[in-house]
Amino acid sequence: MAIQKKILITGGAGNIGSSLASKLLVNPSNYVVVVDNLSTGSRSKLPAATLSNFQFIKADANQFNELASIMLSYQFDYVFHYAAVVGVSRTLENPVMVLKDIEGIRNVLDLSKNTGVKRVFYSSSSEVYGEPVTIPQYEETTPLNSRLPYAVVKNVGEAFCRSYYQEFGLPYSVFRFFNTYGPGQSEDFVVPRFLRAAMQAEPIHIYGDGSQTRTFCYVDDNIEATMAIMDDPSSLNQTVNIGSDEELSILELAKLVKQVSGSTSPIVHLPPLKEGDMARRKPDISRMKNYLAKPLITLEQGIALLHQSYLKEK
Repeated sequence: MAIQKKILITGGAGNIGSSLASKLLVNPSNYVVVVDNLSTGSRSKLPAATLSNFQFIKADANQFNELASIMLSYQFDYVFHYAAVVGVSRTLENPVMVLKDIEGIRNVLDLSKNTGVKRVFYSSSSEVYGEPVTIPQYEETTPLNSRLPYAVVKNVGEAFCRSYYQEFGLPYSVFRFFNTYGPGQSEDFVVPRFLRAAMQAEPIHIYGDGSQTRTFCYVDDNIEATMAIMDDPSSLNQTVNIGSDEELSILELAKLVKQVSGSTSPIVHLPPLKEGDMARRKPDISRMKNYLAKPLITLEQGIALLHQSYLKEK
């Protein structure tokens, strides 16, 4: 079968990027190249290296020369720019490293406009909303009230996408990812951290009183929505919240994890984080739902799926 689409995924050895690569590779007409410097990603998450329509290249998207040689060689049709420093604690501890991701955004956009890329897909974040001004959080509402370097960089990345479209006609889609969990997510993040602790009957630690709310999207729903957007010309130059609208507190999450896993773990409260732990998160996902052919996986169903995947590791 002739190759129809050449697709680059930067940061493709992470949770969402690797899941996207695996799903794209189901179609043999897609040729997928993953670029990752493996600073937080893992080779173990990557698709099988024996696949004829897959290539992994260890490289840093923030280094222009490294990325330029790859993009000039392959002449990609689509680019998913998912490479970034992620995680509240990691981004707070490495603020300068976070700011360097601006270089990667510029590199991807400069090279995309010069090599005939048909569309760039940029992974933004719920952090652009800062402390909520409206609930639910709509794509048109970005208060710019967060001082965290990670949120600032994601806002800058969105502005770059819009600017490159306005000046150079480079099409884009911005995905504002809310918490997305699944078997490939590292234990820096709350759902796998809680579930691993629960399965080992260890204390589940919560910052503050646990009243802060979040929504949690199972990775399969994320991938289904983003791939549908890729194939829909009407979605060009849009920003789309990608997540769940099932809001619950972190304390409720801990109790649900215990319930699903049958755990006896105690819930232990730690002092609140000094910054970065926003009070509420709940996206409006009307746009996302337009691209889904089925209801979202509920949090209880998703935790059960993750629990089963962890049990298989034993």
